Amino acid sequence: MADGSTPPGADPGGPVPAVRPFLVTAGRVAPDPSGRTMPVETQVVATAAGLAVLDRLAFEQHDIVAACRIPQSIAELAARLRLHLNVVRILAEDLRTAGQLTVHVPDSGVTHDASVLRRLIDGLRAIPDSRGVLRDTD
Repeated sequence: MADGSTPPGADPGGPVPAVRPFLVTAGRVAPDPSGRTMPVETQVVATAAGLAVLDRLAFEQHDIVAACRIPQSIAELAARLRLHLNVVRILAEDLRTAGQLTVHVPDSGVTHDASVLRRLIDGLRAIPDSRGVLRDTD
C-alpha cells in the first residue's frame, strides 16, 4: 500500500524487494576470477566465526550465515532466501574466503552416478502426498 503497510490478506513474507542481483554482488557474475561456479548441490555450513560476527554482516550475508546453522545446499539457500542462484554462489564464496562458512563440494564422480539418482527418485516416491497416498511407481 502507499503508506507502506501490508495489504489485507497479503503474505507478510510476500514478494522480495526488487534489488538487482548485480547490486548485491557488486557487479560480479562469478565467485572467483577463474569463472568456476559452485555446483548447486554444494553443502555450506556456518562456522563459529561466522556466527560470532552475524550481527555485523550485510543483509544477504547475514541471512545466508543464519540459515547455515544447519548444512544446506546452495540450491536450498537460494530457494529459501529467494535469492538468485548465482548471487548465493558469489556470496557463499565471499563468506568462505572470510572464514564464515565451510563449503563441502561433493565428489563429481558420485553426483553423476545413476544409482544415486535412482535412490533419490525412489525416496521421493516413498513420501506420501497430502492425502497420505503414495505416488505411483514405474
